[in-house]
Amino acid sequence: MSTNTDPPATPTDDVIGTGIPKQTTAATTGAAQSQSTEISHKTNNLQRIAQKKMLVRSFPRNKKLEKLAVYSTCKSEGCKCNGWKNPNPPTQPGATDPIPPVVSLTDPCKSCRHSLGAHVSHLDNTDEEELNRLLRIVVDVENLFVCVHREEDAEAKQVYFYLFKLLRKCISNMSTPSIEGSLGTPPFEKPSIAKGVTNFVAYKFGTLAQKEWQTMYDLAKMFLHCLNHWKLWPPASRGQQVDEKDENDYKLNYTRWLCFCHVPVFCDSLPRFDTTLIFGRTLLRSVFQTMRRQLLDKFRAEKDKMPPDKKTLVLTHFPRFLTMLEQEVYGSSSPIWDPEFVQNSSNMPSLASTVSPSGAAGVSGLSRFTSTTVGTDAYGALNISPGLLSSGRRSSRSQEAAEKRKADEAGLSDGAKRPRIDGDIPKELLEEVVADMTTEAEGDGTMLGPETLCPTNAARDEQARQEEKDGKIDFHIINNSLSHRPTNQVFIWLIEVQNLFSHQLPRMPKEYITRLVFDPKHKCLVLVKHNHVIGGICFRMFPTQCFTEIVFCAVTSSEQVKGYGTTLMNHLKDYHLIHNITHFLTFADEFATGYFKKQGFSKDIKLPRAQYLGYIKDYEGATLMGCELCPRINYTDFSRVIRKQKEIIKRLAARKSLETEKVYSGITLFKEGVKLPIPLESIPGLIESGWKPPIKKEKENQIDPDQLYNQLRTILQQVKSHASAWPFLKPVDKSEAPDYYDHIRFPMDLRTMGERLKNKYYVHKSLFVADMNRIVTNCRSYNEPDTEYYKCANTIEKYYITKMKEAGLMDK
Repeated sequence: MSTNTDPPATPTDDVIGTGIPKQTTAATTGAAQSQSTEISHKTNNLQRIAQKKMLVRSFPRNKKLEKLAVYSTCKSEGCKCNGWKNPNPPTQPGATDPIPPVVSLTDPCKSCRHSLGAHVSHLDNTDEEELNRLLRIVVDVENLFVCVHREEDAEAKQVYFYLFKLLRKCISNMSTPSIEGSLGTPPFEKPSIAKGVTNFVAYKFGTLAQKEWQTMYDLAKMFLHCLNHWKLWPPASRGQQVDEKDENDYKLNYTRWLCFCHVPVFCDSLPRFDTTLIFGRTLLRSVFQTMRRQLLDKFRAEKDKMPPDKKTLVLTHFPRFLTMLEQEVYGSSSPIWDPEFVQNSSNMPSLASTVSPSGAAGVSGLSRFTSTTVGTDAYGALNISPGLLSSGRRSSRSQEAAEKRKADEAGLSDGAKRPRIDGDIPKELLEEVVADMTTEAEGDGTMLGPETLCPTNAARDEQARQEEKDGKIDFHIINNSLSHRPTNQVFIWLIEVQNLFSHQLPRMPKEYITRLVFDPKHKCLVLVKHNHVIGGICFRMFPTQCFTEIVFCAVTSSEQVKGYGTTLMNHLKDYHLIHNITHFLTFADEFATGYFKKQGFSKDIKLPRAQYLGYIKDYEGATLMGCELCPRINYTDFSRVIRKQKEIIKRLAARKSLETEKVYSGITLFKEGVKLPIPLESIPGLIESGWKPPIKKEKENQIDPDQLYNQLRTILQQVKSHASAWPFLKPVDKSEAPDYYDHIRFPMDLRTMGERLKNKYYVHKSLFVADMNRIVTNCRSYNEPDTEYYKCANTIEKYYITKMKEAGLMDK
C-alpha cells in the first residue's frame, strides 16, 4: 500500500513527540511526590493522548468518517487514491473563524475528485465500537507521523515509519495491528530477564528469613520495574567499543524494543510487552552497566527528596544488590540463566508474575514498595559500599536466622517454642532494655554526656563507617578484563591503585605491581574518596580451594590512622563470605604483621597445607599469615554490634544489681560455736543471689596404676610391631623433611611414648589416647591423602583403637 507523504492532518500539541523521555520514569526519583520534570512532561503527553482519543470517540458520525477517510483508499473502481483530502481546508483558527467548515459525504476529494462517501463506503454498516477502535488507531498514526519527522536517529526513524505504514494499512483493511517479519515474536530469549532475576533472588537469598528476604524481593521488583520503563540508547549513540556480533545483537534488540515495548506506551493500538518478560540475558548485558551507573547517580542526586524508608532502600541496599546481580549477569557459569533452574525456596513467588505493565505511566518505581526492612558502575567495577543490610549482611547470619537454624537442627517446627535453657534472660526484659537504648539514641530531651557522644574506646573503623554512611567514601571491586572492555573510570582507578601500591611499597618492583594489578585473574578492592583512590587491597581468589591470597594492601600515608585499613579489610571479608570463601592467606613483611594481627590474621594457619600448597607465591623474608572467616559475622558492622551488646549486658547487670542490693544480716553461727567449715548454704542471701550448690560428680572407677602401666605397655608394644608403624617409630628427621617442624608444632612418635611410659607419665588412659591421636593427626596434616604415610596413619589408628577396646580401656 502506498503512503501519503503529506501530513494527514495538522498535528496539535496532543502528540507525544518522540515518545518517552530519555530517562526511565522509575529511575528518576525516590518517591512519587518528587517526580522530575521529564516524568511530568511524559505523563502530561500520555494524558493528552488519552484525552484526544476520548474526544474523537464523542465526534458525530460524519466527523468520524472524515478522519477515517484521510487514511482510507478510494473504493471507486480503478482509483488508486490512498486517502481523501479536504478541498476546503480550515483557515488558521482565529477569533472570527474558530470552527472548521462542516464536511458532507458528497464533498469531492482534492486528489481523485471522488466523494468522501467513496472513501468510506466500506464503513457504512460498521457499528460505532469498530469506528471508535479505528479512530484510536488514527490518533496513533498522527503521533507516529510527528515522531518520524522529529526523530534524529536514522534507525528509530525507520521503525517509526514502518509502524506508521502498518497502522495505516490496518485502518484501510479494518484489521488488528500485528508486527510480523524478521523481528520474530515475543519472547525472544529464554529465560527472560524477569525469570533470571527471580532465579537470582532464589539462588542467593532463598534461605533468608521472611523479613530480610522481603527486602531482596522488593529490590528485585524495583530493578525490574526500572528496566521496564528504561529508554534504551540508539546503537549509534552507545559510545561503547564492542565486537560486531554484540553490535548486531543490540541493533536487533533495540528495534524489537521500539516495536514491542517503547512505541506501544503511547500507541496503545499496538500490542505492548514488558521489556523484562520478552528479552533475556543478551539485552541485559548490553544495558546493565550504564543503567546501573545512571540509576544510582540519579538516586544520590535526589536523596534529600526521598522519605527515610525509601532512602535506606535505594542508597544502602540497592547498590549491593546490583553488585551481586552484576556478577551473575556477566558470569560465565551462573546457574540463574539455566532454563532448568529450580527454585528451592518456599517463600519465593515469581517476580515475573508480579511485574506487570504500569497502570499509570510516569509513576515512580519506588513509590510501589513499602518495605522498611533494615538490613556496577560498569563492567569490572562492583560497588560494594555501603553494606547490604545494616543489621547483618544477610539473614542467614542474622540473629533471627541463627535462631531459626538452631530450631531446625533441634527438630522444632516454625510454630514450636525454643527450648528454654536455665539462666536465659527473659525476652521481655531484653526488649525493654533495647527499647530504652533506642529511645535514648533518638533523643528524649535529656542531656547526653560526653561518653555517649564520643566514646572513650571507639572502634578503629568508627570514623570510616560514618564517612561511608555520609557518602564521603565508597568501596569498589575493580579488575581488568579480556572479554569486556572496562570503562575509563575503571582504568583510572586501576592506575591510581597501582601508583598507590608503588609509593607505599617501595621495596616491591613497580613492574611486578603493575603486572598483578592489571592481571584479569586479580581483583582490587579500592577505597574511593572524592573520586580518587586512597586505599586498596589487591587479591586473587581460589574458589575451588576455598581461600584467597592477599597480594598488596596499602592506604595512602596522608589518610592513615583513620580506620580506613580496618574498613577495607572488613568489606573484603564480607565480599568473600558472599562467595563462600572462608580463608585468607598473605605473606606479610615485618612492617605489615602488626596490621594483619589486628585484622584477625595469625601465623597459625587453619587451612590444611595441601589446600594451598602450589597455589600461592612464596616471598623471601615474609611471614605467611592466615585468617579464618566466620560466616555468622557481619564484619563491616561487627564493632557496632559488639558495642551494642556490651551496652545491653551493662544495663542488664545494672538492673540485676538493683534487685540484689538487699542487705542481709551477718553470719551468727560463730556465736553458737559452729565448727568449720561452714556450709555455704547457710550464708544469708547467697542462694537468693542465684548461687546453686555444685553437683557432685561420681568418681570414675579408678584403675590400679600398675595394672594400667602393664596394659598400656602391652598395647604400645603391639602397635610398634605392626607393619604400618614404621613411619612413627622415631621422631621425624629434619634432613628428610626440612619444613616439618614449621608446620607441626607438637610432634609425637612411638619412641617418645615409650619413654613417657617408663617415666610413669600416663597416669590416666586419656593421656595415652591423646598422644596416639597426635601422631595420627600430625601425619594427616603434613602429608597428602594419597601418600603411603597417610594410609599408614589410618591403619595404625584403627589398630590401636581395637587394642584399647580389647583391654577395656575404651568404650566399644
